[in-house]
Amino acid sequence: MHNPTNEKSTPCTEVESALIESEERFRQMAEMTGEWLWEQDSFGYYIYCSTAVNQILGFSQSQVIGKHYSEFLTPQDKANQQSYANSQQPFYGLTNHYQHKDGHLVYTESTGLPIFNSQGKLLKWRGVDRDITARKHFQDALIESERHTRLIIESSLSAIVIMDSYGIITDWNHQAEKMFGWSRTEAIGQRLAELVIPRRFHDAHWQGLQTFLLTGKERLLNRLIEHVAIRRDRTEFPVELSISPLKLGNAYSFSGFIHDITARKDAERQIQQAQVNLAIAQSELKIAQQIQASLLPSEPIKSSHFEVTGICLPADKIGGDYFDYFFRDKNRLDMVISDVSGHSIGPALFMVETRSAIRTQVNALRTPAETLNVLNNFLFEDLNKSDYFITLFYLQYDIANQQLSFANAGHPPPLLLSPFQNECRQLDADGLILGIRENVVFEEKTTSLGKGDLLLIYTDGLTEAENSDGEFFGLERVSDIFIQYAQLTPQKIIHNILEELKQFCQKDTFKDDITLMVFKRG
Repeated sequence: MHNPTNEKSTPCTEVESALIESEERFRQMAEMTGEWLWEQDSFGYYIYCSTAVNQILGFSQSQVIGKHYSEFLTPQDKANQQSYANSQQPFYGLTNHYQHKDGHLVYTESTGLPIFNSQGKLLKWRGVDRDITARKHFQDALIESERHTRLIIESSLSAIVIMDSYGIITDWNHQAEKMFGWSRTEAIGQRLAELVIPRRFHDAHWQGLQTFLLTGKERLLNRLIEHVAIRRDRTEFPVELSISPLKLGNAYSFSGFIHDITARKDAERQIQQAQVNLAIAQSELKIAQQIQASLLPSEPIKSSHFEVTGICLPADKIGGDYFDYFFRDKNRLDMVISDVSGHSIGPALFMVETRSAIRTQVNALRTPAETLNVLNNFLFEDLNKSDYFITLFYLQYDIANQQLSFANAGHPPPLLLSPFQNECRQLDADGLILGIRENVVFEEKTTSLGKGDLLLIYTDGLTEAENSDGEFFGLERVSDIFIQYAQLTPQKIIHNILEELKQFCQKDTFKDDITLMVFKRG
């Protein structure tokens, strides 16, 4: 009998068996790699699906086979992928957007080949999808990170310049464009030294770079330093910068953060100059204060007929207060108090000039009014040029006759207090401030001084001192205090007036010099 099983295989069956075996091996390999192998009929319906689809899309093979491929794509991809199916052309590396079974988006990289019969009719599609979701997320995060980094670089207030290990510029932000005058396109690819570093520093720049590349050490890296840079027009300007190295593989990249400190340096120079000027001014003021103190009477004058003393309490700034008392001759005592306008070394120098002019009149037979006239004419030209003026009160006591003569050049009138009286009398006389005009006629007055009579002679710094509420110490308060302590010695009267003043103002220093003189007849 004829036994079909014993017949030898034909060449056709051998080829078919080999093809089936080859496809099976391919599918096994695909399963092992985790790639989704698939076949679709000519209309796009899955006829085969590897088990990897479950890992990639969450569907089982049975849930995929028989379904059209578009059912698993996002709505946008359904429209976009139609052209590939209609073209019957192979496609490679196509990114697909699938909807996972749980709803999240899955990215795959897809390759597909059309299979035709011998007559050229499309029989099916065969292809493979590789899950690239993680890679796509990483790429998107990297792109976003780069975009964010670029945004930071471009919005930075500092110029950011990046160069490679050859000294070539690889990045150049907008602030660098403004600072140096080169556009980003012009700067990238150029040597950093040629664009921003003055030529005299080129060798040091190159040597520093080579030292770091060879040893990994460089004293200027990773710290804030000040240096000099150049603009496109070759002008130099000061900068503050920090340079940070970053190793990328076997090469280095260097990021420089640069800030123009021209304004700060100008401010520092102005501050330094102001400090020098202040030191000079303080030295001058100290000298002026020493001069002022040295010219004032060093001690009271006491005799059997009278006692006179005074004090000048310096203000925060040097002023022009001045007081003096001296014997014109054995029978006459001269007393003077003055105040030069302003607070600087100028008023102090006018005070010195005034004292010198008065002292030169000691041996001349001059009355208070005559003395003021001589002083006014002597000082007028200097005062007129400088815009300063002087108030001054001049008194002369005739010891033998107990007569007090006085003349005034716009100064606050002294207070006269007789014993056992409760009211002070102001001593005043007509006369212009010194330095207003020449040849002024000053009124002179005379009054008798009885036993125990007191004179308080002062500058306006006393009455115009203010407390924290803006209230003046005032003449009325001065008069009351003067009366209260009238039985004391001149020194103690002055001490108590100043203590009352400090308590009123709640401070020990004042905006204006405060000068007091007390005369008491024995």
